[in-house]
Amino acid sequence: MKKRFLALTLAGGLMIGTLTGCSSAIKDSDVALTVEKEEVTAGVANFYARYTQAQYETYYAEILGEDMWNSEAEKGKTYEESVKDSVQKDLEDMILLEAHMKEYDVTLTDEEKAVIKKAAADFDEVNGLEEKEKVSGADTKTVERVLTLMAIREKMVGAIKAGADTEVADEEAAQKSMQYVFFSYKNKDEEGNTTELSDDEKAAMKAQAESFAEGVKAADFETFAGEQSLEVSTATFDKEATVPTADLCKEADALAEGETTGVVETEDGCYVAKVTSLFDQAATDSKKQSIVEERKNELYTDTCKKWRKEAEIEVHKNVWRKIDFNDLKVTMKMMETDPYADQVQTDDVAEGQ
Repeated sequence: MKKRFLALTLAGGLMIGTLTGCSSAIKDSDVALTVEKEEVTAGVANFYARYTQAQYETYYAEILGEDMWNSEAEKGKTYEESVKDSVQKDLEDMILLEAHMKEYDVTLTDEEKAVIKKAAADFDEVNGLEEKEKVSGADTKTVERVLTLMAIREKMVGAIKAGADTEVADEEAAQKSMQYVFFSYKNKDEEGNTTELSDDEKAAMKAQAESFAEGVKAADFETFAGEQSLEVSTATFDKEATVPTADLCKEADALAEGETTGVVETEDGCYVAKVTSLFDQAATDSKKQSIVEERKNELYTDTCKKWRKEAEIEVHKNVWRKIDFNDLKVTMKMMETDPYADQVQTDDVAEGQ
């Protein structure tokens, strides 16, 4: 069995400042969601939404700007609408994960429950009455409920993913390797500024690549490149690889070991490559790990999606729409603490299962 740390902390607290109003219209006892027969109160929904909002405003406000919540996240949807949809889905999943705990023999230990209570109490102590009054659901009981759902989700994610198939054949993950030289259509000055070559300069650069591709056929790739002061890079790939470019990987994938490509031209420049191995063990092992991780993520996602499809879920839109990210500014109030504070060590699944 391997051990892991179950994180149960709210990273200090929330820094709350009114912008255009407050969330007092929301009553904690109102129902925001009903998942099967389990009711998610407005207090729980609002607090989890505000906690998510705080993460965005803390880490992305500089990038997205002051009006981030009204800016477009995807076609026809603002960041507020997108994040609220994500929060709603999270809450639905967490309630369903809680309902299916017995199927996976998942429980919260007394030690974990104690840590949850302490984290909720710490949050209550860090945030003053004025801050908590501005955010519906910022009472100890609600915070404890949200932390409990988050802790259950963390343990259920591991339990569900443990059911994924971890056997990956060499053929499925096989990776090849190449050396390549890139002839760029851009210049970079000492300050890091990039400028595009003229059409004539691009033609000359392509001609240089063609000359290199012809000459390297009868020479050692690295030595020949060195003689022309060209930088040689390496990459591992398969037929679906896109780095350094999909076209180069596709052409190299059709070659035998030791063969070189012709000139593969892209918008940014030209590539010439040599296949150095048809089976790179280290890269193949790494690919196997990524395939297993992808399987685990797919199993978890598909399991939650199936449960949501089968469950009776009702969204109380009249309550849900009252959660407005434009009425309050909420950021994280960071505290310097022991990195393992409010965490407990817990048994995880056995290695390789």
